[in-house]
Amino acid sequence: MVYPTISIPGKYWQWQGHSIYYVQAGEKQGRRPALLLVHGFGASTDHWRKNIFELSKDFEVYAMDLLGYGRSAKPKLEYSGNLWGNQLKDFITQVIGQSCVLAGNSLGGYACLCLAAQHPDVVAGLILLNSAGPFSDTQSSSEPEAVETEIQPPKQPDMVQKLFGEITKWIFKQPFAQFLLFQYTRQRWVIRQTLEKVYLDKSAITDQLVEDIYRPSCDAGAFDVFASMFSTPQGEKVDTLLKQLTCPLLMLWGEGDPWMNARERSKQFRRYYPQLTEYFLNAGHCPHDEVPTQVNALIKQWALSGFVFKDMFAKIANPGVFVEQPLIFQDQNNTTSQN
Repeated sequence: MVYPTISIPGKYWQWQGHSIYYVQAGEKQGRRPALLLVHGFGASTDHWRKNIFELSKDFEVYAMDLLGYGRSAKPKLEYSGNLWGNQLKDFITQVIGQSCVLAGNSLGGYACLCLAAQHPDVVAGLILLNSAGPFSDTQSSSEPEAVETEIQPPKQPDMVQKLFGEITKWIFKQPFAQFLLFQYTRQRWVIRQTLEKVYLDKSAITDQLVEDIYRPSCDAGAFDVFASMFSTPQGEKVDTLLKQLTCPLLMLWGEGDPWMNARERSKQFRRYYPQLTEYFLNAGHCPHDEVPTQVNALIKQWALSGFVFKDMFAKIANPGVFVEQPLIFQDQNNTTSQN
């Protein structure tokens, strides 16, 4: 299926001395909050190409490349959810100029959650799509935060597994190993192979998608960004952030994601934020790119339902229970499943 997209000239915003790339579409709709779309690990604004045009019919839409990704600068820094959360906060206050609805996939979802929990004054609503982030009761692994937070934590390891994990952790901290791994993972065929593991609909894996992910890896500083992921301290736990959250929350789950058990992870989120609204979709790790018609409709329905406006203007500390409105339709033979 061909989805409506639009070629949008990008812009650059200077943040703490670094060039940040973003795109903007649609017109300001009265007091309706804008949408800010945030990509996941290794992706960029290009990953929202199937969503921006449709969403811009009802909202002013922004999509931004996080520092270290896409067309944004790639300085040698310690990258974390808090760093990206601060980037998002300053972008909202300096560029958008009003509180907005955040939508983040994977690692971008974790960055959005950090911002929404710690700076509620700039966030009218939060949408998480297969969001990353560690819970307090999960087992830490030998992977860096950016990778570890996107996969289901392993079961309690035995002594041999623990030893192997320590050895693996040591190897990944060596520059030569990081460089070899970087050179391997950035190859187009490896990118395609990885996408084939996390997308249920293989037809969504196009040459353009592969190129969109490959291209930033050629930028100066790309290796330094990759290497930093192996030394970055683990960020704030998701349950801690959820306890601080006050805005309406919509969760869209690609139920076929091999990197996380969507149903089990959903229970963890609902345990700490029972008033959330959620839908399970027949998709993998990136539902916005795999089943965009469903995702776009769900975002519109939820963002226009009144909950976001109520929170935006009243800033209710406890938003209560959100009532889901029935919405069932098909997209590429995939049916939306509601909880």
